[in-house]
Amino acid sequence: MRHLKYSILALAVIFATACKESKKEAQETVEAEVEKTVKETPTKKELKMTLDPKSGSNATGTITFVEENGVVSMTAYLSGLDKGEHAIHIHESADCSSPDGKSTGGHWNPTAQPHGKWGSETGYHKGDIGNFTVGEDGKGEVKFSTSEWCLGCEDDTKNIIGKAIIVHQGTDDFTSQPSGAAGSRISCGAIIE
Repeated sequence: MRHLKYSILALAVIFATACKESKKEAQETVEAEVEKTVKETPTKKELKMTLDPKSGSNATGTITFVEENGVVSMTAYLSGLDKGEHAIHIHESADCSSPDGKSTGGHWNPTAQPHGKWGSETGYHKGDIGNFTVGEDGKGEVKFSTSEWCLGCEDDTKNIIGKAIIVHQGTDDFTSQPSGAAGSRISCGAIIE
């Protein structure tokens, strides 16, 4: 009888241990799957901002930045501009406090390249977005996507948070240094979270 009690006790211990190990393995498998899903699920960040008039203009607008799968897409809707082409750039500082927009500093150029057209083999600033066309109604639209920007990442050569968008009165000639001779800064918006 005594041997029977010990045998039953031993079986109970073995059963409890086996259940505990099985539960632990199941939990580890679930945790691994959750971690895998988190890594595989694309992260999406979105930031919306407004542009305010500068230099006595009526130029305003809204801009949305969306970062997904390592690509930032910018969509800008602008109004109150003169018909024709205008330049748009990212500038160094999110400070739009001055009436002429110059408190934003120069073009954002973290890689110390010459000013130029985006993608040029001779170089370009990370803030050199380019030109866009405004119609008779004073409205324009800009769509731009790049993997060379990010929203709040650790890479200072990609992170556009803390910078500003500037719309210029004139056209960027892509050659004049350091800013393309694009004229007055007529609209400004801070890229902040």
